[in-house]
Amino acid sequence: MTTSPSPHPADTPPPADIPSPAPGPGPRAAAALVFGSSAAVLVVEIVALRLLAPYLGLTLETSTMVIGVALTAIALGSWLGGRLADQVDPRPLIAPALGVSGVVVALTPLLLRTTAQWSPALLLLVASATLLVPGALLSAVTPFVTKLRLTSLAETGTVVGRLSGVGTLGAIVGTVLTGFVLVSRLPVSSILIGLGTLLVLAAVLVGGRARRSRRAAAAALATVVAGSLATGFAPGGCDAETRYHCARVVADPDRATGRTLVLDGLRHSYVDIDDPTYLRFAYVRAIASVVDTAFPEGEPLTAHHIGGGGLTFPRYLAAVRPGTRSLVSEIDPGVVRVDRERLGLGSPAATGIDVRVEDGRLGLRRLEEGSRDLVVGDAFGGVSVPWHLTTSQALADVRRALDADGLYVANLIDHGGLAFARAEVATLAAAFPHVALLGKAADIGLDPTASTVGGNLVVVASGRPVDAPAIQRALDARDVGWRIASGETLAAWTGDARVLTDDHAPVDQLLQTDRGPAAR
Repeated sequence: MTTSPSPHPADTPPPADIPSPAPGPGPRAAAALVFGSSAAVLVVEIVALRLLAPYLGLTLETSTMVIGVALTAIALGSWLGGRLADQVDPRPLIAPALGVSGVVVALTPLLLRTTAQWSPALLLLVASATLLVPGALLSAVTPFVTKLRLTSLAETGTVVGRLSGVGTLGAIVGTVLTGFVLVSRLPVSSILIGLGTLLVLAAVLVGGRARRSRRAAAAALATVVAGSLATGFAPGGCDAETRYHCARVVADPDRATGRTLVLDGLRHSYVDIDDPTYLRFAYVRAIASVVDTAFPEGEPLTAHHIGGGGLTFPRYLAAVRPGTRSLVSEIDPGVVRVDRERLGLGSPAATGIDVRVEDGRLGLRRLEEGSRDLVVGDAFGGVSVPWHLTTSQALADVRRALDADGLYVANLIDHGGLAFARAEVATLAAAFPHVALLGKAADIGLDPTASTVGGNLVVVASGRPVDAPAIQRALDARDVGWRIASGETLAAWTGDARVLTDDHAPVDQLLQTDRGPAAR
């Protein structure tokens, strides 16, 4: 009995109902996916800091939290993405990862601003979710793509190394592009909405022509569009989004020409456009009391101001001391534009106020030795003085710039035990022979029966003695409600507080904040 030979297995066609696996992305498409997803994670991280600053402050703790959540998302996405890629075919997972990330990213401004307005207690939870979800999904793209590109064990090192390098390059480009280009040219809400749209479009391209993919893409795009429109009506909008702040100018209902400059939700300056001698904030009246006491009435000064804001005090000096030349170091060009366009700042020739867009510490170094009668410190990042302006080395630059009878006066903010304020006074006492502190009696140790309240304090330092009784009379005349402490009283209040240095200035840890509306 003869039988026909069985067909060779290689000649047997595959069953018609088992489709051939779809090809993975080519080398260029794989690199583009890894590069783009890695860049997007860093864009979201940097912009999230700016979105949260009006509500949590631009502090070391806020930055640490955002960076920590972003790194957690990257680690979680890479780990789970790698495990998932080994268990199932990762091809159909890439498009949903991009699409869902795009939707969440585009909705982030709306979600954070609405939560901050209506449920502040949930802000940290919502902020963490808006970082974790897209961060993890976008980070999973790299192991998905890597798995699809590993067609031979002989090329494992090459493929993994190449895609790892491409991902790192994408993160660098995302960081640099956001910090140097996007933030300076676009509102943060526009950056995230644009990025979310790009991610959804990328999901459409990766998803192909399947009906399910087209429906999902249409739904995602509709959500992004609706979220974009709703963002325009979300609370917490800005008159201007500068490089560093969400800026608003609020008119005073009780004073026709009064304006308050609000930066990241905090009142930074009050300006009366027609009457610069009108000083609303107590700390500015305290500074004026010190300066008016220290120098003969009407005498023009050569002053340097660290921090501009609404330029309230430079305007005051120009009005009461004609001929005064004020040089201002203001790091945010957007704030300077607001001063000119919304707060009536005139030209340097007319006002004697020359504003330079520069870091305050670098501005101090550019001053000639003994060139200033007065240095005023009023720079704030969020709710605290930038740490590099508080150190003994920074104060050495201040003293170098002052003449023999020059005066340094600075605004401080602290609450609770006032640990930062005590450390700053100790640092000033190490740099200047004469120091005094102005504030509420309970806060500066003159009312031991009352607990500290905190808020604004004004510190004075000079190479010449400080006339405390005269300053107290000036404070009383302006109805500031503050007292002045100096000498042994101030030394006892300062105690064993540390001297801040460039090598060790834990300002954010010492500082206790109160995010109330009158923090400045």
